[in-house]
Amino acid sequence: MKSMTGYGEASQNIHGARITVQIRSVNHRHLDLQVRTPREYMSFEEEIRKLLREKISRGRIDLFVNRYVAKGQSRKLEMDEALIGQFLSGIAQLKKKYKLGGEVDVALVSTIPDVFHVREVEIDSKGERQAVLKALNGALKKLEQSREREGMHLRADMESQIGHLREIAAALEARSLETGARQHKGGGADGQNGERLERNGPEVSTAIAKGDINEELVRLKTHVLALAKVVREREPVGKKVDFMLQEVNRELNTITSKVPYLPVTQLILQGKERVEKIREQTQNIE
Repeated sequence: MKSMTGYGEASQNIHGARITVQIRSVNHRHLDLQVRTPREYMSFEEEIRKLLREKISRGRIDLFVNRYVAKGQSRKLEMDEALIGQFLSGIAQLKKKYKLGGEVDVALVSTIPDVFHVREVEIDSKGERQAVLKALNGALKKLEQSREREGMHLRADMESQIGHLREIAAALEARSLETGARQHKGGGADGQNGERLERNGPEVSTAIAKGDINEELVRLKTHVLALAKVVREREPVGKKVDFMLQEVNRELNTITSKVPYLPVTQLILQGKERVEKIREQTQNIE
């Protein structure tokens, strides 16, 4: 069992750049991916999303990919030597034609428009893609560990509530026998029915009384047992648990409608309280 809440981070260094991947996950009914990457990585953003979908089935996932470059590594100063050559050639022709004096110095050359320009250094797309995916896998591994740690605490609490449900199911079975005994003694709502059950003997009386909810009790215990097994599974179980809780609730509702007996009603209310506590935790598991 894994929680939907967790955090993972990992980094990789490549060619003067440091790539950091951060992943945060929180509760959500479905898988909701929010991916934020530098524009340099837009070409393989879908590959990142695919990897996330393969590893995570449920929850809101916020992924941040950051690229930090050392000073002076991200841009490069270039000089237009052809333009400078044309400029100097023009100056030489001008001096010769009009017999002008003077020398051309660096200060004059630096004033030539567009002689210098700064450009962004192209990244090593293949190398950085591999670095991003490696950092992503590292961050996902840490996220998985974080979610599993939290999942262990959730499972312990859910197993405690399931244990209470087992006790309640056993108590309901005992109460059904008690109700049967009351009917046998003529304590039922219908006096004639009590006399008729009395004539048929105590075994029949108890069997009929218990039989009213026997099927529900069997199903209830079966659902609770299955629930205990499911919460021990490693794969995503949130939707399974939610479905089983619906089944447990259905049986509890049926029992209380069939046996409007105060001690039984009190047990049903306790059972519903346990179901709701498990349901609250289900909102936090994958």
